[in-house]
Amino acid sequence: MARRFRGESDHKVDTKGRVSIPASFRRVIEACDPDWTDGLPPRIILVYGGATRDYLEGFTIEAMDEVDDKIAKFPRGSAKRKAMERLYSAQSVEVIVDDTGRIVLPAKLRDKIGLNGMARFVSSGDTFEIWTPEAYDDSIAALDDDGFDPDLDPSVYLDGDME
Repeated sequence: MARRFRGESDHKVDTKGRVSIPASFRRVIEACDPDWTDGLPPRIILVYGGATRDYLEGFTIEAMDEVDDKIAKFPRGSAKRKAMERLYSAQSVEVIVDDTGRIVLPAKLRDKIGLNGMARFVSSGDTFEIWTPEAYDDSIAALDDDGFDPDLDPSVYLDGDME
């Protein structure tokens, strides 16, 4: 079973697109890269996706292998397989975590989500997300519109949807 990311934190993005990954995220990234050994840089896959995505999604190598295996189960040439391949293969990039714990976010990815100062890293189970702090805050506020009751203890949702 894949390790899980936990927490959220803000990190400065420099003019070259370099940003530090939270230290706790690095341990998960290392543990879930089958080619990583001490002294080698671990890798992650950043999915930037289509027009509806206003964040980047970071996958460990193991998590992306699981996604690739699921995509391969769709019939070759099917519309669903093509759509999934475009999202997770074509609209993604492999990046290396350097020895200081930083990655370089390519300009194309920064431009897509309007990232130009601070990046918010947010855990999401076996993946993590990179947002602008403002867009993330807006996404949290939008949960109210999606049927999430902010006045209710969220643990009630653990056993299934409440009607």
